[in-house]
Amino acid sequence: MEKRSTKNTGLSGNKPEVPRFDVAYMDLSADPRVDFYRYSIGEWIRANPVPADQSSWTSFNELYEWNLYLLGEILEQAASSGGTASVNRRLLGDFYTSIMDRERIEALKFEPLRGLVKLVEKVEKGEDLARCIAKLRFSGVDTFFSAYSTADKKNSSIYAFYLEQGGLSLPDREYYLAESFGEVRRAYQDHVARMFALVGEDDQESRKLAAKILELETALARSSRSRADLRDEEKNYNKIATIDLATRFPVTHFSTFLGSLGVSRRDYVVVGQPEFFTAVDELLAATPLEDIKVYLRWRVIHAYAPYLHKAAEDENFAFFHRKLKGQEEPEARWKLAVHTIDALVGEALGELYVEKYFPTQARRRLLTMIEDIKQVFADRLRSLPWMSDATREQALEKFERFNTKIGHPDRFRDYSPIQINSADLVGNIMRATEFEVRRQAERVGKPVDKNEWFMTPPTVNAYFSPTENEIVFPAGILQPPFFDVNLDDAVNYGTIGAVIAHEITHGYDDQGRRYDAEGNLRDWWVSQDEKEFESRAKGVVQLYSAQEPLPGVRINGELTLGENIADFGGISLAFEALQRRLEKEPEKKIQKIDGLTPDQRFFIAWAQMWRGNIREEEQRRRLTIDPHSPVRYRAILPATNHPAFDSAFSKRGAEEKRTAWRPMVGVW
Repeated sequence: MEKRSTKNTGLSGNKPEVPRFDVAYMDLSADPRVDFYRYSIGEWIRANPVPADQSSWTSFNELYEWNLYLLGEILEQAASSGGTASVNRRLLGDFYTSIMDRERIEALKFEPLRGLVKLVEKVEKGEDLARCIAKLRFSGVDTFFSAYSTADKKNSSIYAFYLEQGGLSLPDREYYLAESFGEVRRAYQDHVARMFALVGEDDQESRKLAAKILELETALARSSRSRADLRDEEKNYNKIATIDLATRFPVTHFSTFLGSLGVSRRDYVVVGQPEFFTAVDELLAATPLEDIKVYLRWRVIHAYAPYLHKAAEDENFAFFHRKLKGQEEPEARWKLAVHTIDALVGEALGELYVEKYFPTQARRRLLTMIEDIKQVFADRLRSLPWMSDATREQALEKFERFNTKIGHPDRFRDYSPIQINSADLVGNIMRATEFEVRRQAERVGKPVDKNEWFMTPPTVNAYFSPTENEIVFPAGILQPPFFDVNLDDAVNYGTIGAVIAHEITHGYDDQGRRYDAEGNLRDWWVSQDEKEFESRAKGVVQLYSAQEPLPGVRINGELTLGENIADFGGISLAFEALQRRLEKEPEKKIQKIDGLTPDQRFFIAWAQMWRGNIREEEQRRRLTIDPHSPVRYRAILPATNHPAFDSAFSKRGAEEKRTAWRPMVGVW
């Protein structure tokens, strides 16, 4: 294991550079019609191996590293601002200090978890267990299942309470069930045993406990739905009256659980996978209470291992990062601090971030691009030859009510009720988690807050929310390499323009199309139109399922279908929007920059957006759990299948070199 100091150290290393679109990344010795990825970013790939403290390295990582440094500076300044700081800065500064105080964390060892372990030890009967599971949830420890509140998918104006399958420590059910992960399971059992040994159990007892945990979690995995099955929105929406929970799942005591959690207005809950909860109920009835308590103890240790003393932190890293992801070294401590604070009190940190770093000109130019792309999509909806007028009318009604959020919330969340102590890291995490769990519990049955954001402002990402019928672009992604106000339209439409179009398309992918203008999950498609959509979607599934990123491991075309449809829609809509924009300025349509036409720069910018290197272990993990295809295929397939690609990169004699896996596919 790595030898690391426990000394309190802050930001280290050189300040990262802002990543940008750059023709120097290209490998001009490659033929774009044969290997478009190498042509667009071959030099970048050679010059950017995965850093030792990462499991992959992409354009998203590059920008996130830049944002991490900015956020780290904000936190260090907050930590050193003293008693004159605002409430927000003091909260952030104290939280940061508690994470960076390695000496205190080392001295405490497992002591911060004593209260939770005692809570588990006191469980004597079923209702005790239900109360314990709720209290652990308040403390940031999920056990047998996931529980949260969000907009009711079939009545999107109010919040509903959801129960979903969960309880696994490995990344996915396949890690417990698939023969290919047998070696990982053995390593996991050894890891659990070593963690129990650190707590104080002898070697024989540690191995015995680890075997019990693997057995119990494997039982949960057998009852879990696959990730592809979890994409079926209708199948995973099962409304059950609260009074019926006791009959359906008597041993789990959901009434006690919900009461302990503080869920009010609970006439019903939405159960994602009823057969899973039946299996959990049967498991609780058949498993000795002492074995259940062993599992709960493990979940406590597992949840907090990254925030404990060096021995526990190192053991956790050795399995969950080095073994599962191939990551060679841990990230710097200050980066852990940023990740943790962004996850738990992110809008407090985000408020300071946007004050300092979010440029107003980005919002104005982005709005122009959004309107350009929305117009293209609306025109397509009006003219799709395979869609009937009945479906088209409702599709257009949904699109007319489409909403956009840019940068950050209008009102930032108030975290002042959370007690943050500069000398109590685990306590801070528990109290911040309890704040969020209570916030979600108390809103059940109340009107949905349409101003809520599901990503923090510094996040390098974007999303579509089907229940809100809106696309959201945090400030974090509105900078190079995704958005550069100093570059030409071709590059920006190929990057942030395609991201905008990608998120718009999500509203009409295989999941998003099932939601109506109100954001409600209902069947509003004429059956023949649905068949036409599914026929086109099947072509996307087949295309991606044929790709083999690792020997013997193919992309799961069903799991990645929504993202793949959105990628095809993203590049197609953005390219047409660019052409319309260039028609307004004809001189730019033929203008070359860096010797490249606008069409070429568009496609190259798209590919450079998906530049990346990845470790084999991490690639295998993502192919199992990630609804996104590997970046190489995101770069190549939507671009090379676009009707304009060949003309953009025409080269005599190249036609016969086109590979066999490039048929024309797509939905929108």
